[in-house]
Amino acid sequence: MGPTGDYQLLCLENPLLDIQAEGDESMLNKYSLKPNDAILAEEKHMPLYADLLSRKHALIAGGAAQNTARGAQYILPANTVLYIGCVGQDEYAEKLRSACSAAGLRVEYRVDDSQPTGRCGVIINGSNRSLCTHLAAANEYKLEHLQSPKIWELVKKAKFYYVGGFHLTVCVPAVMALAKEAAESKDKTFIMNLSAPFIPSFFKQQLDETSPYWDYVIGNETEAAAWAEAEGGDVKGKGTAEIALHMVGLKKANEAKKRVVVITQGTDPTVVAVQGEGKPREYPVRTIDTEEIYDTNGAGDAFAGGFVAGIVEGKSLEESIDMGQWLAKLSIKELGPQ
Repeated sequence: MGPTGDYQLLCLENPLLDIQAEGDESMLNKYSLKPNDAILAEEKHMPLYADLLSRKHALIAGGAAQNTARGAQYILPANTVLYIGCVGQDEYAEKLRSACSAAGLRVEYRVDDSQPTGRCGVIINGSNRSLCTHLAAANEYKLEHLQSPKIWELVKKAKFYYVGGFHLTVCVPAVMALAKEAAESKDKTFIMNLSAPFIPSFFKQQLDETSPYWDYVIGNETEAAAWAEAEGGDVKGKGTAEIALHMVGLKKANEAKKRVVVITQGTDPTVVAVQGEGKPREYPVRTIDTEEIYDTNGAGDAFAGGFVAGIVEGKSLEESIDMGQWLAKLSIKELGPQ
């Protein structure tokens, strides 16, 4: 049965305002950043945001799971997707609300009075994107907000929970509350995104706490390799297909649902492992001419949005992968994760 428009998909993570501007290698070196990477800001990175704002820049609603939620709502019937996170009491929060409203996405933010809305500095260097995130208010999300009567009623009504791995740096109890609700309800689906290599590398314990509850887990080849490196043992140093098979075989809380692992590989085929199947599947990527590529920032978020929309609609795995690839292709033709 397809979605009925009563907020069946609930997404949780860190709402951010992206500040995008072009920068060269010297700018990357100035802030000790890599050309294609995503990190959390340290004190030495704080001047970056003013630096970006001093250049020709764009302000775009961001935060990985918020991008995914907007993408899913773009496909799904009205009033299907709900997004939760924490923002400050400022104009940047209003920009996020306006962008989400325009996309038809309902947001239920916790508002923190002590911190400004989180921001992500995006240095554009050719086809490379370096992301440096200052969580600020996004780091102040609390379990109490999720479990408040108004929000928990929405949690109970939802059938699909999508959580970005970035939230494992913020409020693990909130992630686990959704994970356990899905498993105990039996008929609900918990979807996790690895989000960035530093999550499995430096927050492995938190990620491992969620792994028994993964009905779907999404990542790219770099994130999967980082997970395998942190996991160690026989899977360390293996290829994408072998890593996917290892992940799909991890202990599972709700054995009534088969786990599905989805690993994208840029222009190479998407690798999918399904619990109980001995060999991963591969799905070729939709081709796109180089001259059509405008901005790859958020392409992975868009893929997740299309894929999750397909799952919510009850589409087959093959159809859902294709929907993800279609939305990702659409996304990279625009500035930022529109």
